[in-house]
Amino acid sequence: MSTTQAFTSQALLLLGGAVVAAPIFKKLGLGTVLGYLAAGIIIGPLLHQISEGEQILGFAELGVVFLLFVIGLELKPSRLWQMRRDIFGLGTAQVLLTGFSISFIVYEAGLLDWAGSIITGFGLALSSTAFALQILDEKGDTNSRHGQRAFSILLLQDLAIVPLLALIPLLALQAPEDTSPPLQDFAIAVGAILIMVVAGRYLLNPLFQILARTGAREVMIAAALLVVLGAATMMQLAGLSMAMGSFLAGVLLAESSYRHELEADIEPFRGLLLALFFMAVGLSLDIGVIVENYLLILIAVPLLMIVKAVVLFAICRISGSPHNDAVRIGLLLPQGGEFGFVLFSAAATAGVFSQAWASLLIVIVTLSMALTPAAAAMARFLMREQEEAREELEEDFEGAGSDVLMIGFSRFGQIASQILLAGGRDVTIIDHSAERVRQAAAFGFRIYFGDGTRLDVLRAAGIEKAKIVAICTHKAEITDRIIDLVQAEYPNARIYARAYDRIHTLSLRARGVDYELRETFESGLVFGRRTLEGLGVADNQAHAITEDIRRRDEARLAVQAAEGLSAGRDMLHSHPVKPEPLIKPKRDLSATLGPDEEMLSVATGPKRPQPDSGLLATVD
Repeated sequence: MSTTQAFTSQALLLLGGAVVAAPIFKKLGLGTVLGYLAAGIIIGPLLHQISEGEQILGFAELGVVFLLFVIGLELKPSRLWQMRRDIFGLGTAQVLLTGFSISFIVYEAGLLDWAGSIITGFGLALSSTAFALQILDEKGDTNSRHGQRAFSILLLQDLAIVPLLALIPLLALQAPEDTSPPLQDFAIAVGAILIMVVAGRYLLNPLFQILARTGAREVMIAAALLVVLGAATMMQLAGLSMAMGSFLAGVLLAESSYRHELEADIEPFRGLLLALFFMAVGLSLDIGVIVENYLLILIAVPLLMIVKAVVLFAICRISGSPHNDAVRIGLLLPQGGEFGFVLFSAAATAGVFSQAWASLLIVIVTLSMALTPAAAAMARFLMREQEEAREELEEDFEGAGSDVLMIGFSRFGQIASQILLAGGRDVTIIDHSAERVRQAAAFGFRIYFGDGTRLDVLRAAGIEKAKIVAICTHKAEITDRIIDLVQAEYPNARIYARAYDRIHTLSLRARGVDYELRETFESGLVFGRRTLEGLGVADNQAHAITEDIRRRDEARLAVQAAEGLSAGRDMLHSHPVKPEPLIKPKRDLSATLGPDEEMLSVATGPKRPQPDSGLLATVD
């Protein structure tokens, strides 16, 4: 069989395995990741149809590279800075505590010397970025509290591979081939990062502007691949990981106007290569090693997962995570990671431990990966309050397309939609809660199940027909993502958005939305007006006061948009209105006050506590 025929037959086997296994495992609730793993094990170790698992794995690691690039596109530098405590605090604590714990167990068990135990312990402390993020994405938990903390830990682990690889030559029994001074290696790494930052800031956007004018979509796809692979290769040549390079490139392009275009271009490659990566892990599984060391593996795999889960749960609880979030994180990241394959192979080559031990560790990591979906599914049984798993519905948009496309149908959207329907307008609604969709459909609303942050969902829901896109989601970050997507793909769309608070209002106005409204502003005004009326203020007077507050608030927002949140404090309070007496006239204060006090009372009116102006400058 020629090389071309062999390649074609292997590609057909892998594609066929993915097409068959992924839907079956998805239907069983086990996730597509485990399906890809199972397909690889069946094709390789069991049926012996493909024997080059390690070579395929080396190529398929590009899936992790593309994955981290897409993640970087979602993380603006400002948001990354906000996550710094979780990344360098929580992430560092996890790597150190887990690494030393496993190293101690391996050394005390007499399996390796101290050098081999350290590499083993810290290699197993790293979790699988690809596995964990795939599970979060499938469950829709990527932007949840526990999803963000889990990502912070994974990001620090990816950074940790750099010093761990640098540690191997110091622990090796043989002289390292690379004799360059550590300071020189560090300078090269820093220089490569600086080049990336400068290129991302000053070169990439002009490049994409020039390419976009050509109108050739294939050129844009080629440019996207060039950016990802070029950044990854540069970081690898500088001694850092390829995944770290692609992630940095994504972060640098996170604020680019071409962000969504890049994400759409990379997405097919990311999905296919990630599937190939998981299948290659299954192909690389050495059945012989499992048979020879089955007892050690039966002990090591659950022990590894328990130790990591316990450490993760403990540090998350100590750092302020709720019990349920700590459980989710602990059972999401108990596996070994793909960077462990790289670390163990390098350690075996350098003589830190034998190749047989490296193969055994790879088997342990692979099996821990295979058990991760089951471990993540167990989380709900350990939560203090049983939570309903998010139910999924088929995305069926038959009949979609109206004057108004409403995204999000919680209490705010439900009230707003009634006004629109009463005004004789058609409204198409999309929401990602299956229960909410079912309940709303029972009341006759035209509502569809779908994720409003996805461009294909917006198109299917008829965004091109909509005169107004009403974004009524209850999370500010989700609202911002949808607005960025709509403005990038449909710059002429009219956007009406629900704002979370005053800061979000200013942010939405800076984005140029057509209309925004704080979710509690109008209800707070009505409540205050009714309270004034209950205290004896006439209806017309209470209405005038309310309108005065509304005008002052609008003026203060304009000042704050130009000068910052601390501006406009003098606009907070209007002159107090003297209410009509409820029952009897006020008593004469002069009978009880001294002369000086009486003058002060007449000049200023009764004293009343003043709210904190600094606080009201930032919240409603």
